[in-house]
Amino acid sequence: MIRFECDYTEGAHPRILERLIETNFQQTPGYGVDEHCQRARDLIRRACDAPEADVHFLVGGTQTNKTIIASLLRPYQGVIASESGHIAIHETGAIEAAGHKVISLPKNREGKLSSAQIRRVWAAHYAEDMPEHAVQPAMAYISQPTEYGTLYSLEELEEISRTCRECGLYLMVDGARLGYGLAAEGCDAGLPDLARLCDVFYIGGTKVGALFGEAVVFPRGKELSRDFRYYIKQNGGMLAKGRLLGIQFETLFSDGLYLEISRHAVRMARKLQDAFESHGIEIRYPSTTNQIFPVVPNDALARLSGKYAFSHVEPVEGDRSVVRFCTCWATKEENVDSLIRDLPAALSAQ
Repeated sequence: MIRFECDYTEGAHPRILERLIETNFQQTPGYGVDEHCQRARDLIRRACDAPEADVHFLVGGTQTNKTIIASLLRPYQGVIASESGHIAIHETGAIEAAGHKVISLPKNREGKLSSAQIRRVWAAHYAEDMPEHAVQPAMAYISQPTEYGTLYSLEELEEISRTCRECGLYLMVDGARLGYGLAAEGCDAGLPDLARLCDVFYIGGTKVGALFGEAVVFPRGKELSRDFRYYIKQNGGMLAKGRLLGIQFETLFSDGLYLEISRHAVRMARKLQDAFESHGIEIRYPSTTNQIFPVVPNDALARLSGKYAFSHVEPVEGDRSVVRFCTCWATKEENVDSLIRDLPAALSAQ
């Protein structure tokens, strides 16, 4: 089976494995206070042009989202997100389990949350005679890229950031796939822009070359993160052998590796999308990153599923389905070429 259903089917980039082996018998303190974690923090601060940033390493995306939100919000506060946002649909109610409502709003065609939507939610809450009877919106959550592989432009991010600051809301960016966004053609918002515009964001490792792990960045130092390590521990995000996270991000942010491997994934996705479009297949969402969403006849999908794994997104009219093919840092071009070769037969046998 050739797998395209997600971007974490493989292990880790060979350079990371080499570094883990090289450092295997080093003795270091635990819980992320070792020299590798410190070096990784310095590299990330430099990449973000945020020398005062407070950087923390957590084991996975759900722990990261839950821990950030729990640390910043009061018990009566909630977080605004698109209805397609990861915290709204793919985290088993982890945010609600921590006591914070996800205020889900309709997505647009690109799966984005707009500054106008954020302002309307905030204004509607405070227009109530007794707003204290409802959950108070206190944060806006967006993903870069979105769940549909689309990107917020720098202009959109600036508008959202301005709205959040005018309304007194935190702005959080989920960067689980951030590398693929930064590497996408047309991306005009880099790490320094996120550091300037966000209150907190994270850089994904699990989906972009690491065995596991995410790097949380509070750009303005400990202003918002003074007790964040307490929250990491309480929410199961702290790794005793913390150096394993530090070594991975230290490697990813050395010699441009993070962007280099992300560009490969984006190139593979574009090659695959071009092939689908050459056969007249509609692409449902305008992704420019490592995910593509073709609308494929169900009988063709049945034939492809014997050899390829992919994700079903939703059924559509005409006995077709929107599916997702996902590439990653480790996707073999020969596997992409294999799928491209098999497409004509799968589609023509309808």
